[in-house]
Amino acid sequence: MKIRILTHAEKDLSGTFPDLWPEFVKHDPIVDTFWPRLYEVYPDFQLWVLDGKTTVAYACTLPVRWDGIPEPRGLDWAMTNGVAGEPSTLCAVVAAIVPEYRGKGLAEAMLRRMTSLAAAHGLDELIAPVRPTWKERYPLTPMERYMLWRREDGLPYDPWLRTHERLGAEILDVAPRSMTITGSREEWEGWTGLQFPEDGDYVVPGALVPVRFEAGHGTYVEPNVWMKHPLYEEY
Repeated sequence: MKIRILTHAEKDLSGTFPDLWPEFVKHDPIVDTFWPRLYEVYPDFQLWVLDGKTTVAYACTLPVRWDGIPEPRGLDWAMTNGVAGEPSTLCAVVAAIVPEYRGKGLAEAMLRRMTSLAAAHGLDELIAPVRPTWKERYPLTPMERYMLWRREDGLPYDPWLRTHERLGAEILDVAPRSMTITGSREEWEGWTGLQFPEDGDYVVPGALVPVRFEAGHGTYVEPNVWMKHPLYEEY
């Protein structure tokens, strides 16, 4: 591999990365509204990872004003209230790697680059509302319990939480309402390819918790896990 990590300000690689997210995740109204502005307003904080000329990963971060208290609204908070005032902290909002490049150290490299970005811009900390990779396998287990699961070696059971912790991050708390996605029954059936014939809770592929339908309207409230990283002054 010939890996390079570039900021969006250095090279605009929009449209060169495959879509890896479940369709319903794209319908949080806050994220949908604010997301394009990340690249317009904060190009120095968005990362692209190249192997040669191929885009194999990306990560987005956002400078926020944080008072040290984990915000229940997680990602939605970062993209609204978090940007009010003089920024103190860098918030990692997403990272994705194409499947064939996972397990090759790219996640660690991106997280280190994020911490170095925070230090380079005079910010105090790196925080992240982490979306645990394997939580979708256990949608009925509360996040408060899942985030505490450990392997025999003492490291987190979840591989994405484990990657963060290996780099020195600590778990702060659950962000119980990190994203909120609502839609009609017809919209949810279009997003998922499933049918929801009656009201109730449904396990949906890619969802970390069940989707609840009431009066023909589906609501998904995604929990994430707040983590905090030490800073690296250079990468």
